[in-house]
Amino acid sequence: MLKAEYRTRGPVPQDVIEAVEFQLPPLSAGQVLVKVLAAPINPSDVLTLTGEYGMLPPLPAIGGNEGVGEVVEASSDVAQFKPGQTVLLPVGCGTWRTHLIAEAKQLVPLPSADPQQLAMLSVNPPTAYLMLRDFVDLQPGDWVIQNAANSGVGSYLIQLAKIRGLKTVNVVRRESAVAAIQAEGGDVVLVDGPDLPKRAREATGGAAIKLGIDAVGGASTDHLAASLAEGGVLVNYGRMSGEPCQVNAASFVFRDVTLKGFWLARWFRQATPQQQMQLFGELIQLIASGKLKARIAATYNISQIKEAIAAAASGERDGKIVLVP
Repeated sequence: MLKAEYRTRGPVPQDVIEAVEFQLPPLSAGQVLVKVLAAPINPSDVLTLTGEYGMLPPLPAIGGNEGVGEVVEASSDVAQFKPGQTVLLPVGCGTWRTHLIAEAKQLVPLPSADPQQLAMLSVNPPTAYLMLRDFVDLQPGDWVIQNAANSGVGSYLIQLAKIRGLKTVNVVRRESAVAAIQAEGGDVVLVDGPDLPKRAREATGGAAIKLGIDAVGGASTDHLAASLAEGGVLVNYGRMSGEPCQVNAASFVFRDVTLKGFWLARWFRQATPQQQMQLFGELIQLIASGKLKARIAATYNISQIKEAIAAAASGERDGKIVLVP
């Protein structure tokens, strides 16, 4: 058995983590032994390794916040899970390992589907889903603008918007990312820049853009804010630029634009179990049916964790990095 463990944090994320052999104890009552099938590496995982994320586990820690596994064994008092059952792993349980023991009550049964796609269920899809749903009352035909459109969240947002009949302006930071977003179904794809509001108006025929989604921060936040219609809402969920959000006061004062923040961990803390299951239920159906999926750039095993983290931290990849233990 192998696990990807880190005992310190530092500016170069792949330098602080390594593959370590380990053994698991026998099962106790109510527990299940799970073989991990797939676990993605998200930007928040990289920030956790560098110490820049908003919630950091105590050290030493095992990396990975989401993933799927296959039941290997269940304790005698667990009736709902049998060997071979695919399950969603508990969020934050340290999924970058070959095997783990989980409490049966924390596992969610999953249908038979691509485990690599199911492994990304817990973070990116709900982030995109909730930002589209909870901030503006959007109707079919309405426009949304987002940056980091080639990110995992960005990809899911394009797909979920299409399912709802919404149109998207998708902003990227390099010309080489445009073709993939167009192929994914983005209605408009633009490279970021100071003249983004003008180009967005031209591309949409002057349509009112009610919602903006920002993952970059810095001047990019201002470019989105200036692209919104009067009374528009801009939601920030990250700072890929490493810079704080910048917005010209004119957007606030003269056009009543609102800047808000979104953190999925907070939503999960505040949501009822029923609300969480409703969300997961809908997303599971979309992923299992193939209506919702993510591009995968490469897969690695646990022994390649340093290479995997370096690839995930790179800004030039096209798709997710997924660990397949």
